Amino acid sequence: MMSPAAAPAVLMQGAAPAVLMRGIDKRFGAVHANRQVNLQVRAGTVHGIVGENGAGKSTLMSILYGFYQADSGEIEIEGRAVRIPGSREAIALGIGMVHQHFMLVDTLSALDNVMLGAEPGWRLSAARAEVRTGLDALMRDTGLRVDLDALVQDLPVGERQRLEILKALFRGARILILDEPTAVLTPQETEALFVTLRQLRARGTTILLITHKLKEIMALCDAVTVMRAGQVVLDTLIADTSIDGLAEAMVGRRVNLGRSTPVGQAGSGPGPVLLEASGLGWTDALGVARLADVSLQLRAGEIVGIAGVSGNGQSELLDVLSGLLVPGRGRLDVGGQSFTPERWISTRQARDLRIAHVPEDRHRRGLVLPFEAWESAALGYQGRQRYSPTQGAGALLGWMRQRLMRQDCAEMMERYDVRPRNPGLRSSKFSGGNQQKLVLAREAFATGREPLVLLVGQPTRGVDIGAIEFIHGRLRAMRDAGGAVLVVSSELDEVLALADRVIVMNAGRVSGELPIDQCSESALGRLMGGAGAEPLAA
Repeated sequence: MMSPAAAPAVLMQGAAPAVLMRGIDKRFGAVHANRQVNLQVRAGTVHGIVGENGAGKSTLMSILYGFYQADSGEIEIEGRAVRIPGSREAIALGIGMVHQHFMLVDTLSALDNVMLGAEPGWRLSAARAEVRTGLDALMRDTGLRVDLDALVQDLPVGERQRLEILKALFRGARILILDEPTAVLTPQETEALFVTLRQLRARGTTILLITHKLKEIMALCDAVTVMRAGQVVLDTLIADTSIDGLAEAMVGRRVNLGRSTPVGQAGSGPGPVLLEASGLGWTDALGVARLADVSLQLRAGEIVGIAGVSGNGQSELLDVLSGLLVPGRGRLDVGGQSFTPERWISTRQARDLRIAHVPEDRHRRGLVLPFEAWESAALGYQGRQRYSPTQGAGALLGWMRQRLMRQDCAEMMERYDVRPRNPGLRSSKFSGGNQQKLVLAREAFATGREPLVLLVGQPTRGVDIGAIEFIHGRLRAMRDAGGAVLVVSSELDEVLALADRVIVMNAGRVSGELPIDQCSESALGRLMGGAGAEPLAA
């Protein structure tokens, strides 16, 4: 550990560091986001910036990119003292930034997105031709391949990210800031990105990597800076640290993210079937079968993990089971009721049957970002008798009882450690981990009873290690209380840590099912790729 104001431990050798930040201090009102932060990054290296949500790492990088101005401190780029009042000046200094939520215009082509705001001339056709020539050369040099004529909205996520990196490099970036670059990538896309970043490093590009994924830090970075509560608490070469050491530095205590005890070993084993789906099928508007004859059972006292490369039907399965999507065929049995496509379960019926749903995308489907926290905490449950009574003494027909909603939100925040504990704060102002805890708290609490079935999509996407530990603990507690939990995650480590049983999906079908004691990354990887399970030894 080192004191916040001490000189960075990673000493530069030879040339001046690509980035040198001294004594950076930044406040947002009462929030002290950066406290005398020192950062030194050697040219041509990959340098990790890690910390819990709210640790100040994104604020620090936003100061480097010109989004924010430091209250005090100094910045040097490649040995020269600079002032960076805005992103235009940062780009001129050779700094590029790829944000977690891509800054692209969906309705424009990839080529036009690169050119937007940096047109080399006033004649559009000539400008496009010049930019295309430059991008073709850049793609050959870097191996970053993108269909330049495709609309961004038609590009897969991995290709959109490559486009963002190309855009930064095309504008002359020698220093590249990546904010949670693998948060929405499949394992294959992540590995492809790592190959690209290693190639860029070999060409002399300096990369600053903000991520919560410590395995990625250890696999990719040359050095790492750990921040906590706005301060630098560790600055070290990767060779001199470990995942456990980084986790402890981030949180300030030992963190346990290992496997839970399988339910069969913890006590009486799984209980009765709480939800059963049979022969589910759904075909999209393009005629592609997203679900094909999918069947599963969820039992009391069990966590079932769904593994698979993103886009193989997991999202559609969650939507069908939660009542957001009506399948073309199949049957659902839950709470003593049966549902078929002619009369499928609605979201209201699902809530009445104590089926809760934490969606994969908390921004688009879990929260209304401009709403205050208490409003987001009541979403979907505003029709409860407690909030909107329709009869009885004191009923306010047509009105909602905001006082009770705020009161319940405050209790949710306390139970689920949502910070800050301010029901009046806009949902958009909370960090990703605290937004996720707020959604989970709503689904676990808003009915006044624990759910019998909890459907969770990507429970810890973009969430820091402390929040991951907390969320995993809550999911295990729901299981141990007799609930059935279905977890869809693109992180195999997460599936292996949580599940008692794993179902693997490939091309909209169940390609295999294994108890946790037979699961390994290689076994699940074979099923995810559609190769089938390894034969059992005789």
